[in-house]
Amino acid sequence: MVKTRAAVQTGDRTIELQDFEVPESVGEREALLAVEASGMCGSDWEQYQGEFAETGLVEYPCIPGHEPIGHVERIGAEASETWGVSEGDRVAVEPFAPCGVCPRCVEGEYPLCDNRFMYAFTPTTVGSGLWGGYSGYMHLRPNTVVHRLPEDLPRDEAVLFNPLGAGFEWAYRVGGVDPGDSVLILGPGQRGLASTVACDVVGAGEVIVTGLERDAEKLDLAREFGATHTVNVEEEDVVERVREITDGRGVDVAIDVTPIATDPVVDAVEAVRSGGTVVLAGLKGMKEVDGFVSDRLVLDNIDVRGVLGVKSWAYERAIRVIESGEYPLARMHSHTFTVEEVERAMRILGGETDEEATHITVVPE
Repeated sequence: MVKTRAAVQTGDRTIELQDFEVPESVGEREALLAVEASGMCGSDWEQYQGEFAETGLVEYPCIPGHEPIGHVERIGAEASETWGVSEGDRVAVEPFAPCGVCPRCVEGEYPLCDNRFMYAFTPTTVGSGLWGGYSGYMHLRPNTVVHRLPEDLPRDEAVLFNPLGAGFEWAYRVGGVDPGDSVLILGPGQRGLASTVACDVVGAGEVIVTGLERDAEKLDLAREFGATHTVNVEEEDVVERVREITDGRGVDVAIDVTPIATDPVVDAVEAVRSGGTVVLAGLKGMKEVDGFVSDRLVLDNIDVRGVLGVKSWAYERAIRVIESGEYPLARMHSHTFTVEEVERAMRILGGETDEEATHITVVPE
């Protein structure tokens, strides 16, 4: 029996290395993925902290890592036909495996599936237990959504399919950014940078990206990705600067991708124009937002949209942009760690060390 090593979260802020048996066979609608790498999402920090377990989204023990790429090791005949891939194909795996029959799935909103299976959040006590990307292998359930990747696409760029897909979903579909629109992106992390790329691809006019003093390099990269202005929130008032840039009008769309901090929610509402759109994509750990005035939404007819997940079209668009080489996306990558180093990677991601991270890749070994 072949075994694989995985980083398992056994409690709040606790990661242990454990060995798992690799399934010798899979069902007709399933597959086995030999993991090449998995991107570390900003939400992985919240998962590590225990915030997802507190809300019931995660059950310990589990293997984190919901942004994997790899090669299909084994696949059932029905899955091969349905997914359009064969053994040996290199693929990117979406985080949710929907049921396909609930009202949400039938309506095309499969990320909100009533019966969805979530990779990285499902406990290892279920089935093979190999449900996360911080491992050498992943067991892929029926209805898993995969996307073929070119073999020659560099690993640390290919693994950006997930955050870049989020950028397209949140800016274009949810935010409704059109050519010439002005956009405020709060936060220059991987998804803020991905949203910047998406806005540039769409042809947005003014693209304003905010960050902290320590984010100077990320803000420089945002300009390379198409930002027309960057704002250091420790030196400038975000709303005043946005008003100055837009001649007092405010932006058409404001996208908050910052984690934990709630001030950007208020900034987004105050910086958007009358009739504009605010997209909230950054999780805040279930904290209340001080200073939020709901009448602003009513009197100025502001549309506020929360967003969870990404649809297939956005991942496909992201992969095409990565393939094009139009943007220096490799510069988003800052660290590579093995499964054995996941806990250290988590602490860097969360800002508990002197190292700054933009995008972290986790590899089996």
